[in-house]
Amino acid sequence: MNQLKSREPGSVTLPGTLSEPLRAELVAFRRDLHMHPELGNQEFRTTAALKARLEAAGLAPKVLPGGTGLLCDIGSRAVGRSMLAIRADLDALPIPDAKTVAYRSTVANRAHACGHDVHTTTVLGAGLVLAELDRQGLLPNAVRLIFQPAEEVLPGGAADVVEAGVLDGVGRIIAVHCDPRVDAGKIGLRAGPITSACDRLEVTLDGPGGHTARPHLTTDLVTAAARVATDVPAVLARRVDARSGLSVTWGRIEAGHAPNVIPQHAELSGTVRCLDLPAWRDAPDLVHAAIDEVATLHRAKSTVTYVRGVPPVVNDPAVAELLRDAMTARRGPYAIEDTEQSLGGEDFSWYLEHVPGAMARLGVRTPGDTRVRDLHAGDFDVDERCIESGVELFTAAALLDAMPQP
Repeated sequence: MNQLKSREPGSVTLPGTLSEPLRAELVAFRRDLHMHPELGNQEFRTTAALKARLEAAGLAPKVLPGGTGLLCDIGSRAVGRSMLAIRADLDALPIPDAKTVAYRSTVANRAHACGHDVHTTTVLGAGLVLAELDRQGLLPNAVRLIFQPAEEVLPGGAADVVEAGVLDGVGRIIAVHCDPRVDAGKIGLRAGPITSACDRLEVTLDGPGGHTARPHLTTDLVTAAARVATDVPAVLARRVDARSGLSVTWGRIEAGHAPNVIPQHAELSGTVRCLDLPAWRDAPDLVHAAIDEVATLHRAKSTVTYVRGVPPVVNDPAVAELLRDAMTARRGPYAIEDTEQSLGGEDFSWYLEHVPGAMARLGVRTPGDTRVRDLHAGDFDVDERCIESGVELFTAAALLDAMPQP
């Protein structure tokens, strides 16, 4: 086997770039996924397409126990070495595709509006390139591809696939997430927390109801709901360190049916987001207490359903440096931007409860484009040159991770 030599970042040219035919194939593969989006734990077509292509490359992918998602190892384990894992998520969102493009979603009220089709395609492309390098004797250590279902379904499909053993033999794990604020060909990177925790909150308020002419004789449930919506975030702001970024935001409030009737029932639902792990662990008790206090003040009976979501993604500094070195080797230091911690949630965090890892933000914006194509919006789309940069990032990281350390 031709051994890759230890090096300083940027001092050698790494193998593993995309050929023009494979580049075109990957764009077509991404567009096919985009046209046929599937929701969490329903990614059967996507799984079958990936399995067929990996098998055509001489690999042996294994479908995960839930029937969707794949695990695929490439190369042979070096003695005494753990594997690097590269993760993609497969699922789409339950929203309509608002774009007018040839590869627009063909499924009503389903769209790849978070870029998971891109994530999947870049990991597939990296796998195909690494398989070819392995045939040439240029892959010093095995690499594991993880195609994970149900990232958008709390608490995230990652928890299920970890339980299924996908991290057995894995020492480090990497991933990307599309970022429409970063130009295609670049990545955004940071060590430490890069996303926030995200939980779901459901609240019901109940009271006897009555006539709007006599609110003093009953529980004014609409006012109680309004107070919970406004006062609970304010109460929490004085009970949690502001640096933790604990945030309660409501997405739905429902109460009443007639203008002169005080209702007996009201509902609120929203999300709880948090920037650090200690505050996230304390959040359920804090939120419960704040809701109960505000509701009791207005004589309403409260019931709280707090659904644990995902902890923050906390990038391991050494693995983040691996991604930095990989992108530097491919495109130079100017292809890397510092990025901030977002309040978005990502179930990649569940892998990091077990092994060190890091996620980079994959630039998908066309350079010079001033339009805002935000994630989870029906018009979200990408500059497909991001596929090549994602593949190059992953393949370089796999090669550098396998190098002997100086």
